[in-house]
Amino acid sequence: MLTESIPVSKAINLARTSARGGFNLFWGVAASSLISALGVIFVARILSPSEYGLFAIALIAPNIIQIVRDLGIDQATIKYTAQYNQENRPDNIKNVLASAITFELLLGSALSIVSYLLSGFLATNIFNRPELTPLIQMASFTIFGHALLKAAQAAFTGYEKMEYHSTTLIIQSALKAGLMILLVILGLGAYGAVIGHTTAYLIAGLTSILLLYITVYKKLRKENRKLEIFVTIKNLLRYGLPISGSIILNGFLTQFYSFLIAIYLSDLIVGNYQAAINFSVIVTFFVTPVTTTLFPVFSKVSPEKEPETLRSVFRSSVKYASLLVIPATFMLMALSKPAVYTLFGTKYEYTPLYLALYIIFYLYTAFGHLSAGNVLKGQGKTQLHFKITLIKSLVGVILSLTLIPMFGIFGFLAAHLAAELPSLTIMLWWIKKHYNVTIDWSSSIKILLSAATAAAITYAVTYVLNLANWITLIIGAAIFLTAYLVTAPLMGAINHTDIKNLKEMLRVLGPIVPLLDMPLNIIEKLIATFQKK
Repeated sequence: MLTESIPVSKAINLARTSARGGFNLFWGVAASSLISALGVIFVARILSPSEYGLFAIALIAPNIIQIVRDLGIDQATIKYTAQYNQENRPDNIKNVLASAITFELLLGSALSIVSYLLSGFLATNIFNRPELTPLIQMASFTIFGHALLKAAQAAFTGYEKMEYHSTTLIIQSALKAGLMILLVILGLGAYGAVIGHTTAYLIAGLTSILLLYITVYKKLRKENRKLEIFVTIKNLLRYGLPISGSIILNGFLTQFYSFLIAIYLSDLIVGNYQAAINFSVIVTFFVTPVTTTLFPVFSKVSPEKEPETLRSVFRSSVKYASLLVIPATFMLMALSKPAVYTLFGTKYEYTPLYLALYIIFYLYTAFGHLSAGNVLKGQGKTQLHFKITLIKSLVGVILSLTLIPMFGIFGFLAAHLAAELPSLTIMLWWIKKHYNVTIDWSSSIKILLSAATAAAITYAVTYVLNLANWITLIIGAAIFLTAYLVTAPLMGAINHTDIKNLKEMLRVLGPIVPLLDMPLNIIEKLIATFQKK
């Protein structure tokens, strides 16, 4: 059971240790996401849905090219920088950093040129929108800026300088939000949004490389040893290519969906769809604390030597992720209309429905979606993970080619949700067969039911309210949180052991701990009332 004290206690200790350095990255991700969200909201409110749709379509081709940009060099940079730093081999670190940046510089430049040259063909023959040509041309230079930015961030991560990683995230998001808003206000429309987006990446990329040089590279001990750029790049690719396979496939599938949506649907529908995708990022705020604290433990646990620890870590990761992600998802589903209309305005009339349906995907968290893949990668089963990802991609491509032309956005949503099921089923089956580990199905069902009940109550009350959208949103959020604080302990979705474990895991999140302790303390008192045993 999840309440077994020894393995759970060991798992939490491992999680606390691995998460301590991750808090610096957490605040950077949170701050940059908030800045980006505010920028998107302002731009979306100024542009018409059709203009916003053009902006989204212009970024599709460069985004697809970026999927294969680094070929795993980022992951290899993190791995070898961390390894050589631990072994106190600064000359090797300099070799890795110089080689990675050289590779990203050359490939980023080449791919930007390719995207620029293909812009006319893509706009006219693929998207059937010749007016997109200058937008795609400008967006092509995002590839170069993004390459430099990711190279620096990978180095900061491997060298355990997460505060600088966070700094680059905030610089990029602040520049993008500020420039996009400014240029759109000046009347440049979708083209202004693309210029702001691209310029932000270029400035952030160059700034990040300069920051890396000043804070890390320049301080490394100088050696007479000659840099072996091309040999090192070869070694980085040898390690990184297999790992990048799954990332490339997932990225390709996402952009393939976007391609089909852009081809078969109007700018108005694309704009509403893109607004829904941007809004769904809110749910990821609830994923970050769990992924930061618990999931890295999978690579530190031996299934042969510590089978009970692996079992507890896996079951705990699924449950605690679900306790945060599932209610956040249901609350956003119940309040999608007032939330979207408050931030984006009523002109995005289709976005609330698209949003409510799209985020159903996050409900898979209760069935191990966020944990199963991490078990395989953490235990070194990268080839198996790649094959499973390939199956998901094939299913997604086949379903989307069939459903999107026939049913539009609803066809995409069906394909997106259905494509994940075979791969998730295979991973859970493999983990059960080889490690004798499975999720706590009873716990997952209770969490889903308690959150769904709170969402139903919230929707029923807010549906009859005839108030301003922002007032309805505030009242609805208060109703949901109150209802969930009652339904979760009432239905047994959370117990005393869970509260204790969550407090221990979240202790590493520093200044926000008191804020997180408040709802946990309330739930703990309700558990004492409802679960008298």
